[in-house]
Amino acid sequence: MRAWFVFTARDARDLLLSLLPTAFALWISAHLVTGVQYESPFWLLASAAVLAVGDLLVRPLLGPLSAAVGPLVTVVIGVAVQLLLLHTALTAVPGLDLRSLNALWQVYLWTGLVGVAVRWLVGSNDSRWVVRGLLRRRPRDPGTARPPGLLVVQVDGLSMPLLQFGLHSGTLTTIARWVRRGTHVAEGWRAQLPSTTPASQAGFLHGTTEEIPAFRWWDPELRRVLVANRPADAAVIERRAVEAARAAGRRGLLADDGASIGNLFSGQAGHAHLVVSTSRAGGSGRPYLRYVARPFVLGRSLILTLGEIVKEFYQGWQQRVRRVEPRIARRGWYVLLRALTNALLRDLNVALVAQELADGRAVVFVDFLDYDEVAHHAGVARPEALDALAGIDRVLQTLADVAAVAPRDYRVVVVSDHGQAQGPTFEQLGGRSFKDVVADLLDAEGPTHPVVATAAGEEMRGRVDVLVREFAPHAKSERVSARHEEEEPAAGRDAVVVATSGCTALLSVPDAPSGRIDLAEFDRRWPALVPGLLATPGVGFVAGYREDEVVVLGAQGERDLGSGRVRGTDPLEALGPRAASDLLRVMRFGNAPALYVHSTVEPVTGEVHAFEEQVGSHGGLGGGQNEAVLVHPAEWKVDEDLRDRSVPGEAPLVGAATVHEQLVRWMQQVGLRP
Repeated sequence: MRAWFVFTARDARDLLLSLLPTAFALWISAHLVTGVQYESPFWLLASAAVLAVGDLLVRPLLGPLSAAVGPLVTVVIGVAVQLLLLHTALTAVPGLDLRSLNALWQVYLWTGLVGVAVRWLVGSNDSRWVVRGLLRRRPRDPGTARPPGLLVVQVDGLSMPLLQFGLHSGTLTTIARWVRRGTHVAEGWRAQLPSTTPASQAGFLHGTTEEIPAFRWWDPELRRVLVANRPADAAVIERRAVEAARAAGRRGLLADDGASIGNLFSGQAGHAHLVVSTSRAGGSGRPYLRYVARPFVLGRSLILTLGEIVKEFYQGWQQRVRRVEPRIARRGWYVLLRALTNALLRDLNVALVAQELADGRAVVFVDFLDYDEVAHHAGVARPEALDALAGIDRVLQTLADVAAVAPRDYRVVVVSDHGQAQGPTFEQLGGRSFKDVVADLLDAEGPTHPVVATAAGEEMRGRVDVLVREFAPHAKSERVSARHEEEEPAAGRDAVVVATSGCTALLSVPDAPSGRIDLAEFDRRWPALVPGLLATPGVGFVAGYREDEVVVLGAQGERDLGSGRVRGTDPLEALGPRAASDLLRVMRFGNAPALYVHSTVEPVTGEVHAFEEQVGSHGGLGGGQNEAVLVHPAEWKVDEDLRDRSVPGEAPLVGAATVHEQLVRWMQQVGLRP
């Protein structure tokens, strides 16, 4: 451990260079704030040195305290310490004069703002500042043996086609550098239906994607709709995944001294932060200390968050002025959610990962939602979405640099959970929401039949809910995400539950024991429903049950998934050779819907039509949704027996559970798992 604390001439030089940006920011602040005077710029440099030394002295003292209190108290203490250090730096230096506490607040804010502006001008406006203390540590001697470690970074929503574009366009400079230097290999893997985060993360972390038919669905066991980004529902989903994994003799990917950060599920990690399924009130504040105790870090993140709000208003206005199509209204909660995702939560996740790497966790798994959230609203390859993607790429380099000085020899794997497809929404196409279309068709042949609909809520809302639960223990935070979903009245007889997930919609019948009924029963009870759906613009196919077989119906034909028999035009013909097996697998789940509705997929553009208000969407088939990404160290080969060769000329990994198996095998190769 001595190598971590040896102070050399190089360290002294790096320390001096690190003081210059702070001194410059203080110099600007001194000119802008009435109540601060200085005799010479030298004293500003001395003040920056006092801040740096105070940070080094105070943080070790705060460690034991933050371990005993919750995150909220840690934040309060951290901000108080920052202000106290700044006050000391501005009053203890003889050539400086601070005349009021009001001036102290102004200096704090202006110094943070100037720091953000300077880093933006020099092109380094990323999260390195959050972990700069770690980055100043010298890399270990290559001859020094370190135990192995694994860092898995999930880039939510990144498709293989977009990765290839990013390598050429300069958007993904870090990954491009890794691939071109030969340290990493980038390849695609197929995200099975449903192409959603809960299914893929359950696969990555627990090795199973069973019984997860969508992002939200009617659960016949609980007699209610499950929504994966609600903490209580995520806990149910993970508990079932753990039980299925144990039955198959598996443990969670993070069960051996692992850390789960910013994910839907914990993966049985002993250290879980901002995880939806295990969100709790309170807990240790120590992992958050690096983020809140360093001077200006929290203030910088808050300023960047406000900047993202301004940027979103401008970019949304630009889409309207330029008449970009397709587009949706970008307002309401999304504006705040984007700001939190791309600024404050990104920095917080980086700080938490850095802390776990510094503590030597065997395996760390983190999810960055930045790109996925922006692409839903702006478009898959629009400038703002690519900017979010570039921000994650910069974070990758920061985390790789932290890993280089960590106590373990970490290998970095980058994986995406699914891709995204773009297109006008279903409502833009036909002028009515999918819920309204279903309601009208149910009413066509008789009295009104209630429709219980679960409308779209941004994935990020669940993460904000977790943030509230972590930092405000007494808040009724479970309502934060729940209130953004439509109300779910009790489903009585003849009710049909409609749960939309991207370009798919799941229709269930609660008065049936399993939530599903035969197509013949649909024809008897609601004869206009299925024919009406198939005649509606934007609906590609409807899958249901005919006796014991799963049948896919299209406007011009049908396909029996069991026998493969096709009458007329095959509804799945344009979706590729793996579509039938994907759909049959989901329709065999115990919680599968009575009707599975999928939007049309444009044959040339690959555009889909989301049943919720999203320009970029996922959850179904086609348009890049299933073309996920795996970037792994070049010396770690993908095992040939895991590749699927059922389609001539193709040999990808198929399914997140297979990616889990490959990760486990790599861990076994380096001794991270017996």
